[in-house]
Amino acid sequence: MKGILGKKIGMTQVFTEEGKLIPVTVVEVEPNVVTQIKTVEKDGYDAIQLGTDSIRESLSNKPKMGHTNKANTTPKRFLREIRGVNVNDYTLGQTIGVDIFEAGEIVDVTGTSKGKGFQGVIKRHNQSTGPMGHGSQYHRGVGSLGTMLPMHVLKGKKMPGQMGNVQRTVQNLEIVSVDTENSVILVKGNVPGPKKSLVMIHTAVKKPNAKNEAANLISYVEEAVEEVAEETTTEETTVE
Repeated sequence: MKGILGKKIGMTQVFTEEGKLIPVTVVEVEPNVVTQIKTVEKDGYDAIQLGTDSIRESLSNKPKMGHTNKANTTPKRFLREIRGVNVNDYTLGQTIGVDIFEAGEIVDVTGTSKGKGFQGVIKRHNQSTGPMGHGSQYHRGVGSLGTMLPMHVLKGKKMPGQMGNVQRTVQNLEIVSVDTENSVILVKGNVPGPKKSLVMIHTAVKKPNAKNEAANLISYVEEAVEEVAEETTTEETTVE
């Protein structure tokens, strides 16, 4: 198990050399710092805590700064744990970059979905509408709330309420490309959350060792062509 924290930038598309279009989500990864290592002997389970997105000390407090000072790093905006890792492979204060993943790996991506406010059952639970004409006077209502015998609303009844803004995980996504120069990971498909939101990319739970063949993407970067000067020899002829 391995993972890294990043920021969702948005979506775009890339093309393979065979002409296939692949929709991808761009995840920008600031170098993650291991701020804490938990072990079974001390904490009851093995895990590492990663910190990302540095902030000013004026936006932090003494307990948080004391926590990050142990790892010899600046205060971080986001701190997340990753369980099931081999803690012997990590050291306190270690920096983790995008090179921890490779193109073709299958991963799970966790994020917080977009908040949509208070919504009704039509949008929130995909229920059907009532008759829209002939004076039915019932179009987007909740419907029957309780049965005759218990005489109250049963627990778990689908009703209007807050929609979105909850943690969601999309499983078995493929990493299309890893750009170590720009610290960017391209993930095939969409991931939960709005733009500039925190996402966590970690090893797939259902397919921990799965890996596909990396796609050959078309690069639009102009390569510098070295011009080789050809030496030409001229023969001088004398005309008598």
